[in-house]
Amino acid sequence: MSQTLKCISPIDGSVYAERETLSAEAARTAAARARAAQAAWAARPLQERIELVLAGVAAVGAMNDEVVPELAHMMGRPVRYGGEFGGFNERASYMAGIAGEALANIEVGEDATFKRYIRRVPLGVVLVVAPWNYPYMTAINTVAPALIAGNTVMLKHATQTLLVGERMARAFHSAGVPEDVFQNVFLDHDTTSGLIAGNAFDFVNFTGSVGGGRAIERAAAGTFTGVGLELGGKDPGYVMEDADLDAAVATLIDAAMFNSGQCCCGMERLYVHESLFDAFIEKAVKIVKGYKLGNPLDPDTSIGPMANIRFAREVRAQIGEALAAGAVAHIETFAEDDGGAYLTPQILTGVTHDMRVMRDESFGPVVGIMPVKDDEEAIALMNDSVFGLTASLWTRDLERAERVGDRIETGTVFLNRADYLDPGLCWTGCKQTGRGGGLSVIGYHNLTRPKSYHLKKVTA
Repeated sequence: MSQTLKCISPIDGSVYAERETLSAEAARTAAARARAAQAAWAARPLQERIELVLAGVAAVGAMNDEVVPELAHMMGRPVRYGGEFGGFNERASYMAGIAGEALANIEVGEDATFKRYIRRVPLGVVLVVAPWNYPYMTAINTVAPALIAGNTVMLKHATQTLLVGERMARAFHSAGVPEDVFQNVFLDHDTTSGLIAGNAFDFVNFTGSVGGGRAIERAAAGTFTGVGLELGGKDPGYVMEDADLDAAVATLIDAAMFNSGQCCCGMERLYVHESLFDAFIEKAVKIVKGYKLGNPLDPDTSIGPMANIRFAREVRAQIGEALAAGAVAHIETFAEDDGGAYLTPQILTGVTHDMRVMRDESFGPVVGIMPVKDDEEAIALMNDSVFGLTASLWTRDLERAERVGDRIETGTVFLNRADYLDPGLCWTGCKQTGRGGGLSVIGYHNLTRPKSYHLKKVTA
């Protein structure tokens, strides 16, 4: 029995789009089509697969004038930022560029008697469960390398960004990628879990909540299906006493507030050397007070509503609890704050790790900032988290940053930058942030399996 998925626009609470989910039988049929199409797709020359995928990417770019306001309607990002095609194209293009090397045979040796090598072969059918916060870029992280490597792909997108998968599928199909090779599907949770438990897929890539990741792992238990998970985050930044203060403030506050704080690798807690603390706060407050909260379709809006009112309720709850426990709020409530999805961006001091705002994922426009006396204190605080996606360090001393970075429990160490996904590096996390890794050569390794060839020649 199908269900109706509804995208509720954060702009005004109206239903922006709705789609019917596939029945369990129809979903199994779609997965069977993907499996049947996989061998022929993998048999195509690598360069042909690369060209088709890049043509699909370009077709998405051609839709950008429609995509940008559509994203504003679905998840609230202001149109002034122009959508996601820059990062979408960068990631796909990089993965296309390294495919030949990343997927090349590993030559072990050949002599008169034996030829030995390891080939990387596609896994089969890959399910991509994508999130709403960066709906195009997070999806392409897996879709592009999975297809290039010879897998078929089924994309299940978040209800909040209901139309993204349709657009991607339409674009890729128009470019010549066969319909059964790349499918967009609307599935409810039970049907998704049933497909995973029934071995419909050979790999599942999930980006979302810790609870969602647990559900994926439970469904895959005993099936030996590969699982890649990018889950929660509570990313820290550490500003050392020799940092470029202006650059640190501008970058870290943007990383905390951009996209209304709804970034996987956004900065959610900052530790500033005590000698710079007051100056940092003063500059940070000035930046945030200059934001314009409002309708994301207005080109003057610099911070839009949160994607859903329930997300805003959680952020307000964390802020309220922190204030009740002694934290200090530095931003007066904006006139446009409606008590719903439109939420005043907030800077908190006087915070401690006893407060949820410094422990739980906020995923909203709030950041707690604490003074620290040295590296030891900063490292201890940065590691005092159940999450580990990225950490941002600010110092002029590269070697010091590397020493500190070696001791941080995180997936990525940034120096003098934050909130950026470099496709040449593995995108990965530790602890409750998840497991596995996307992009880079390692992304290809996780979407293929090694197959060894030990070939004895007949010499007589």
